[in-house]
Amino acid sequence: MTGLNYIIAMLLITTGIYCLLFKKNLLKLVIGLAVITDGIHLFLISMGYRLGGTVPIFSSEVASSIPEFAASAVDPLPQALVLTSIVINICITSLALSLCIYAYRHYGTLDTTKIRRLKE
Repeated sequence: MTGLNYIIAMLLITTGIYCLLFKKNLLKLVIGLAVITDGIHLFLISMGYRLGGTVPIFSSEVASSIPEFAASAVDPLPQALVLTSIVINICITSLALSLCIYAYRHYGTLDTTKIRRLKE
């Protein structure tokens, strides 16, 4: 199952890079950036996954068998990093969308080539 997750993550990252490189609309660029970060999140979560792993919550029942618990628990670090990254991604996306709104109000278009010509 994790092999499929890696393929989907790379497909998302590739699709986002395609959007950033070949699309001229600012909204499509913001969507491409969001798709890239979603692919990176899926990749990081897939790296921390362990088939048949247990929940990484330490309790008194597990205290007697710490090495076995550590060997079977899912790695919680990628989950924590991805959770933080999701919050940062929401802030960046909202900032980028607000900049798109201001650019449309000022220039009347979201096409990057037209905005560059109007700027000069």
